[in-house]
Formats: sequence, C-alpha cells, structure tokens
Amino acid sequence: MPKASELKKGSVVEIDGGVYVVRDLEIRNPSARGASTLYKFRFFNVRDGRKLEQTLKGDDFIKDGNLSRHSVQFSYREGDMVTFMDTENFSQYTLSAEALADQSAFITEELEGMIALLVDGEIVGVELPPNVILAIVDTPPGNQSASASARTKLATLSTGLEVQVPEYLETGELVKVSTTTGKYVSRA
Repeated sequence: MPKASELKKGSVVEIDGGVYVVRDLEIRNPSARGASTLYKFRFFNVRDGRKLEQTLKGDDFIKDGNLSRHSVQFSYREGDMVTFMDTENFSQYTLSAEALADQSAFITEELEGMIALLVDGEIVGVELPPNVILAIVDTPPGNQSASASARTKLATLSTGLEVQVPEYLETGELVKVSTTTGKYVSRA
C-alpha cells in the first residue's frame, strides 16, 4: 500500500470500495512546530465520474486501486453500445454510449492512441488522445479575401461535432480538434 506522499497525478487508488484516479495534487507545509506535510488530493471516480477531495498526511496509507490500462481501437457501434478491440491481444470490450458521454463525438475508426480503463477486466471508460483529426463535411463557403484573422464560422465535422473554424477553411479539409475543450486547434 502506498503512502499519500508517494501518489502522483494519474495514480489509481481505492477509497471506500470505489476506484479513483488522482486528478490534482496540492502539497502544503504547515509552519507550526512538529506539523507534518499535508497532501490535498482531487480524485475522480472511474465508474461514475464523481469527484472526491481529501486531505491526507504524508504518512497515511492508501489502498492501491485495481485498474489496468490497455491500448484499444474503435471497432463498431451497435445500437447504443460501442465496441473497442484491444490492440495487443485482440479481445473486445463493450461500453454504453451513455458512459462515453461527450467523448463519442471524437471517436473514429482511424483514431489511434485510445486507452481503455479496466477494473476487474470490465471496461469503465476510455482515455482519448489530447487532439484528434477530423474532416469538415459541411461549412458555408469561404471568403476569398479571408486571411488568418480571428473571424470564424460554424463547421460540421465527420462525427457530427460542430465547431467554430477560421473563415478560410473549406469543406473536405482536415482539422485538429482538442478532445478536452472540443475546440478547433489547427489545420491537420
């Protein structure tokens, strides 16, 4: 069992029967004599997305979480279920579209770098790469005099996601979109 002082961002722990990932960590050193260092953690529940904040002393022990990460690739959608295939052993994991929530707007067959989060061999979520490349399928015609200015227009991407893109981009072009903010980053 690791001590609180050994945890880092991304560490997986078990608290009250739930599996949590460390999202944020803040270290405080009180100035009083004999005071021990305090670690303030923000945890994220991998099953239901709940957040939990706890402050622990550096010597407190925390139970290690039983979460494994596997590189996966999107296979297919069937109804409201999405199936992923492990790229190493080719086993398949099925997750409901509801569990993916907003992430499904970024998932395509060509997407690489997805990581499945497994608890006891059951998929509970997917980590996406920071940016994805998607094609513009519908956008108003570009203005010939448009330059790389801050003027934008709405574009519909290949997954149905709608983002604001620079005015000079045309239908059929590839763009890079951030999976954390859902906003246009650059041309691909």
